[in-house]
Amino acid sequence: MSKKALIIGISGQDGGYLTQLLLGKGYEVHGTSRDHELATFSGLEKLGLKEKIKFHSLALSDFRSVMSVIQKVKPDELYNLAGQTSVGLSFSYPVETFESISVGTLNILECLRMLGLPVRFYNAGSSEVFGNTPNGADETTHFHPRSPYATAKAAAHYTVANYREAYKLHCATGVLFNHESPLRPARFVTKKIVSAAVRIKNGSGEKLQLGRIDIKRDWGWAPEYIEAMWLMLQQEKPQDYVIATGVCSSLQDYVVKVFEVLGLNWNDHVTFSKELQRPSDIDMSYGRATKAQDELKWTAKKQLPEIISAMVEDELRVQSEK
Repeated sequence: MSKKALIIGISGQDGGYLTQLLLGKGYEVHGTSRDHELATFSGLEKLGLKEKIKFHSLALSDFRSVMSVIQKVKPDELYNLAGQTSVGLSFSYPVETFESISVGTLNILECLRMLGLPVRFYNAGSSEVFGNTPNGADETTHFHPRSPYATAKAAAHYTVANYREAYKLHCATGVLFNHESPLRPARFVTKKIVSAAVRIKNGSGEKLQLGRIDIKRDWGWAPEYIEAMWLMLQQEKPQDYVIATGVCSSLQDYVVKVFEVLGLNWNDHVTFSKELQRPSDIDMSYGRATKAQDELKWTAKKQLPEIISAMVEDELRVQSEK
C-alpha cells in the first residue's frame, strides 16, 4: 500500500512543491486549508496537481477540527506548513500570528499524543528565530527572535522538541532559511521585486518602492528545500535540521540582478519609503547546513543568480499570457 501524507497548509509555495515530490514518490496526498471549497490553490493549479489531492477543511486553532481530520486520514507522515507566514504582517497581527503558529502546532502534537498513531510529523520552523547571524547559524545557535512571527516560530520549535522528548513522538523541525520560487506569493518582497521589474520592462512606467535594501539573507531554491523536509522524516531518529545555502547576499544584490536579467538599470526604477521598514529587522542572516549535509546527504545546488533567472523567466511568461 502507498504511504499517506497529510499536508496542513497545502496552498502555499512549499505545499505545492511538497505535493509534487510526494506524488512522484507514490504517496496518497491529503491537504488542508481553512475552507478548501473556497480556497484557490493557485500553486497546485500551476503545477497541474489540484485534481490529484484529497482536500479537507481544517482550522489549526480549533482542536476538534485538527483531531477530526487526523483521525479521518490516519497519515503516515504529517507536514505542518500552515499559519500566518509573513514577518511584516506579524507586527500588525501579533496575536493571530502566535495562535496560528504556536497554538496550532501544539494542537497537532496533542492530537498525535492522544491518538497514539505512528505518525511522523514535520514542523516548519524558520531561520527568523535566530535573529542576526553575522557568523552563520546552525543547530547549536541560540535563538534571538526579532518579530512576533519569529517569536511564534521559536515557541513552536521548543514545543516540538518537548513532545519528542517527553512522549517519544517522531517529530522534527526544519529550520529553513529563505527559499524562493515562481510560486512565491506576491506579498513577499522577492516576488514583489520580480513582478514589478517585469511590468516595468513591459512599459508600465511605475516605480518599485522598497524599504531597506542593505539587509542580507541566505536565499535558496524552494524545491530543493522541500526535498530536505521529506528526508528528515525518513530518518529513524527524529532531529531538527538547519537548511541553508551558506551564501549571504544583500537585498540590493537581489534587486540589481533582477533588473540586470531584464537589461535594465535598477537605479532608474527604484524608490524608497520608511513606511515599508519594519519596527525591528534582521541585518544579516545565513545558515550552515553541515548537519544536513552529513546526515541527510542534502546540499543546496541552485544559487541566487539561477533562482532569479528562473523567477524572472516565469514572470515574463505569466505576464505575457494576461
